[in-house]
Parts: sequence; structure tokens; C-alpha cells
Amino acid sequence: MRLHSTTSGSGDLLVGLIHGLGGAGAIWQPLIERMLATGRYTVTTIDLRGHGESDRAPSYTLNELADDVVEALPTGLHSVVGHSLGGAVLVRAVARLQPERAIYLDPGFELSLPTTGFKGRAFWAVPPLSLGVMGLLQARRSRATRAAYDPRVREALTQAQAQFDAKMAIGVFREVAFHPIAITPPDVPSTIVLSDESPAVLSDATAAALEREGWDIRRIDGIHHDMQIEDPDRTFAIIADVL
Repeated sequence: MRLHSTTSGSGDLLVGLIHGLGGAGAIWQPLIERMLATGRYTVTTIDLRGHGESDRAPSYTLNELADDVVEALPTGLHSVVGHSLGGAVLVRAVARLQPERAIYLDPGFELSLPTTGFKGRAFWAVPPLSLGVMGLLQARRSRATRAAYDPRVREALTQAQAQFDAKMAIGVFREVAFHPIAITPPDVPSTIVLSDESPAVLSDATAAALEREGWDIRRIDGIHHDMQIEDPDRTFAIIADVL
């Protein structure tokens, strides 16, 4: 599927940015502004299928999302950054993209959701209810944090949510929960940046196992899942050497 993309800047380093579930390329703007201020980067954002200005689709498997990204992003990339779902997509596309560096912000490599036993059967028996309750609790926890965002970012988030094809959510959550990332060396040199909320998408045990396989693991303390929006300065600073 042909994805909507936007390219800005004229620097020598080509960077691709892949947003998370329910997002869009536009929500990267605070980080992009800091990148462009250096004069070093040319940045391409994409809207995944069913997000932003890209078309909706009959299905939304992670492999399909990854295929779209490989087709949409330019060749010769210095680095690609994936946030949350974008990380789950990037890890499935990176061997074909072959950037010099892959960067994962709280990547959706697994989910802290039950998948076995009675709890697993009960949770997935009625996933719209289970995931809906989980989403409401998360929204309540993050309300104060989002209220402090730049008004432009809040507007972009609101628009992204309105454009998002929400019917994909259950399938995406199920696929990530039941098919977590394999513990293997990275296909290209890779950095993972974790927030205080990272255990929801990548457990400490899995992060440690990936580190033993050669993944570069970094942490930003005192920050939530949407780190690139909440604190673009600290996010840029922690990845500037590999970006």
C-alpha cells in the first residue's frame, strides 16, 4: 500500500520516523524541529496504513505494515526511529531497509497482557471489553501529562485519533502479545530507549536478554511512553550520537 509521507530538511543524514498506534507522522514535529535546527538531517515521516493521511485497509498485520514501510521510506537511510507500534513494525522491516542504525523508542516488542491459563482465556474472550477498560485506565493516568503538551501537538494527536482506523487495534495487540520478539542479535546496529512505562511493551527481563545479544539499551528516567512528545529535548539528546 502506498503510504502518505512528508520529507523536510536538507541535511546529509537521511532519517525515517515511524509513529505508534493511533498516531501519525505529524506528531513527530517537536523532535523534527530539534533535528532540523542542527542542519544535519533530512527527515521523512510516514503515516502507517489506517493512520493519518494514508488509506485504510482490509487487514493490518505487522508484516503488511512492515512491507508498506519498506516501500515508502527512501533508500540510503542513515537511521530509522520507531516508537511503540512503530518499533514492532521497524524490527520486521529493518533487514530490508538496511539503515546504518535502528533506534527503538519504547518498542512494542511484547505486551504485559495475559496470554496463557485462565487469565489469558478470560482476557481474550472479549477483547473489546478487556482492551477498552485498559485503554480508559491508561487515558486517565496520562491526562495530566498530555495537558502539558504543546497545543500544536495536542491538536495533531486529536486529528490523528480521528483519522485512525480503530478496528485494527485488537488484531495488533493480539499479534504483539502472542508473538513477542525473538531474542536474537539485531539485524543492524540498534539502540532501544526505555521510559518509566516501558515494561508495558518490553519487560526488563527481555531488555536485559536483548542487551546480552548486542542491542544497545538506554533509559530516560522520569518520563512516560510518548517520550518524543513529552520531552523532545531529552529524547533527542539520548539518541543524538546514533541518530
